[in-house]
Amino acid sequence: MCEECKELVDPKEEQLDQILAHHKREKGALIPVLQEAQGLYGYLPEHVIKHISRGLGIPSAKVYGVVTFYAQFRLTPMGRNVISVCLGTACHVRGGAKVLEAIEKDTKIKDGQTTEDGRFTLEIVNCIGACGLAPVMSINGNVHGRLNADQIPGILAEYK
Repeated sequence: MCEECKELVDPKEEQLDQILAHHKREKGALIPVLQEAQGLYGYLPEHVIKHISRGLGIPSAKVYGVVTFYAQFRLTPMGRNVISVCLGTACHVRGGAKVLEAIEKDTKIKDGQTTEDGRFTLEIVNCIGACGLAPVMSINGNVHGRLNADQIPGILAEYK
């Protein structure tokens, strides 16, 4: 392959081919392949889904079906900072919805979206496992508890 052509090839494609080769003969290989591909790319772009479809001999529609069924898979890139807002029972009762509103107002995004600058991705979760600190959110795994809406701008400002 010429040098100019090498620049046009996705450098991660070779790694994706290795992932496919490793799992190709396994029964139920689709989910592990999707997990590893998402680990490689950070999300599952359309060309990756088509490549996996061809590599495993599974129709693209089935691959998309699995990707859209499971919450762990993403079709869009994640932000540098992932905000997980708990709306489980304890957090909901103690004002989790108001915390969520404050985050949405500050970031101008809704559940599952990423800010245009790639700074934040927002996701609503059912439990973070810190019910005693409700309402709770985590940013990149750092838990912030006993929240109120007024605290949100200051907390978000800590994450560049």
